[in-house]
Amino acid sequence: MFTAPQPVLLIGTYDENGVANVMNVAWGGQCSEHHVALNLGHERQTLENMRLKKEFTVMFATEETMVAADYLGIVSGLKVHDKVAKSGLTVTKSEFVDAPVINELPLVLECRLVSMNEENCNVVGKIVNCAVEESAMTDGKPDAGKMKPICFDTCAHVYRIMGDAVANAFSIGKSLHS
Repeated sequence: MFTAPQPVLLIGTYDENGVANVMNVAWGGQCSEHHVALNLGHERQTLENMRLKKEFTVMFATEETMVAADYLGIVSGLKVHDKVAKSGLTVTKSEFVDAPVINELPLVLECRLVSMNEENCNVVGKIVNCAVEESAMTDGKPDAGKMKPICFDTCAHVYRIMGDAVANAFSIGKSLHS
């Protein structure tokens, strides 16, 4: 089924020993101004870590990190210990939550767990901080064109780079409003 290209989200957590785990998730996004919703699937190290720590990070995979991001999606943290190190990415502990931040990614949402539906593995988190590298900003705002985030095309099973801006939202339609 085709809904639309989905953002390639990298969800960071720590296990009970402080080992970073990152999972590639295509089924998620922002669900309100201060909340994200994720559908993770069953039997995931990320879920175990969220139950334990109640905190996580959400980062957006980029063109430069897509090989590592794909690896983090095809290899389970339940089977490969410290898969983040094997991906070639590096992490730093978030200053706001007990979760890792991938140093190579320009934007991170630092979140606290609000709810977890165990039956369908739907997770909602409250965004407590959003950090954006200066190089990924224009006029003090995050600039997706500079970040080059990738999306997952659910029909073709390929990654695509987010495209160019084509119009100003909440503006272009005003020409039809009378």
